Amino acid sequence: MAIDRTGLAEFLRTRRGTLQPEDVGLRRGARRRTEGLRREEVAALCHMSTDYYARLERATGPLPSEQMIASIAQGLHLTGAERDHLFRLAGHSPPAPAAAGEHIGPGTLRIFDRLHDTPAEIVTELGETLRQTPLGVALTGDTASLTGPERSIGFRWFTDPRTRALYAEEDHEFLSRLWASGLREVMGRRGPGSRAAQLADLLLARSDEFRTVWDRHEVGLRPREVKRYVHPELGALELTCQTLLDPEQSQSLLVYTAVPGSESHDKLALLSALAPRSAG
Repeated sequence: MAIDRTGLAEFLRTRRGTLQPEDVGLRRGARRRTEGLRREEVAALCHMSTDYYARLERATGPLPSEQMIASIAQGLHLTGAERDHLFRLAGHSPPAPAAAGEHIGPGTLRIFDRLHDTPAEIVTELGETLRQTPLGVALTGDTASLTGPERSIGFRWFTDPRTRALYAEEDHEFLSRLWASGLREVMGRRGPGSRAAQLADLLLARSDEFRTVWDRHEVGLRPREVKRYVHPELGALELTCQTLLDPEQSQSLLVYTAVPGSESHDKLALLSALAPRSAG
């Protein structure tokens, strides 16, 4: 499949022109006259240089890799169909459905981009963090930058004691069963050759506890609405977790809040002092 440089350039320019700063979580300056986003803004959203992106829009750039195209699709908040079209224009085959789970839908991104004052994250069906708000990073650490099987919280739960230390000890037994149950359900949907099956094999080889809960063949367990954290600096927090599911992408947006007037609510306000200046 050959690259369509002219078609790619026109598509990128058109999509950039339809996006407004508010659509991607940016502030609109009082003197702004630009229609749509600026090239440098899109380049920053796509994690690439402005020069590289500008050359693509001028139909003079190099052949972009699949990874680069995926980053552009995410930065421009493309739908699944638009993402697939972008891949074809760039001379690549679109991702297979099973591999498309890391592309975040534009509707979910629009909501996420507005969550500046609360911990929130977007996760895959395997519990892999794709995006975090700054307060989300302050609450659980930077889990979006992890790689390999450690990206999955279920895998970390059984292999890394630091993950367990973030949760109230009295909830550990239930959480072990919850992660095993969830992994078994995903494996049932995706099949024996799936990444879920690979994670299960790794855990069966590494964790006695996982083997024990896995042998129970439990399915259907669901997370409790209230999550009890043990923050290394703020101590115990009880947070309510609201979940927005994107079934098309098999992803969930998790938003954590505290009851107004509670001790956890006061601690959540203090969490902003620990948050990085930029994240997610």
